[in-house]
Amino acid sequence: MILIAGAAWWWRATPREPVDERLLGWQLVAEQLLPESGDQQMAGTLALADGDGHEEVAEVGSGEFLVSVVCAGDDGSRVRVSLGADETGRGMRCSGSRTPEVFSVGLASELHLRISVEEAGPVVFRYTLQRLSW
Repeated sequence: MILIAGAAWWWRATPREPVDERLLGWQLVAEQLLPESGDQQMAGTLALADGDGHEEVAEVGSGEFLVSVVCAGDDGSRVRVSLGADETGRGMRCSGSRTPEVFSVGLASELHLRISVEEAGPVVFRYTLQRLSW
């Protein structure tokens, strides 16, 4: 019993990582701009630091899809989004008037979504994937 109490005390006493309140606000903004819906195949929200990159790879099957993306961050923040290995991508602002970017894409089996923070991170990036046809 003493071991359990000691472990509980140690776990509670462990210093917590400071939470960046801006990220919580930006996450709410991104989720409001690109909310969950019943016809989505998948969705995700990512917090990315300045200079970070991330790749989402998902087995989705073949067909036509709509990929919607939005990001939120400080003034001057930008991300680059690409949907293929050989694609340079498209730059997006994460501040100011944020509106989701929507891409129509035909996929053979997998979604490869690459995101890189170009300037003034951190940012919150959100994406959704909706199937249009098989």
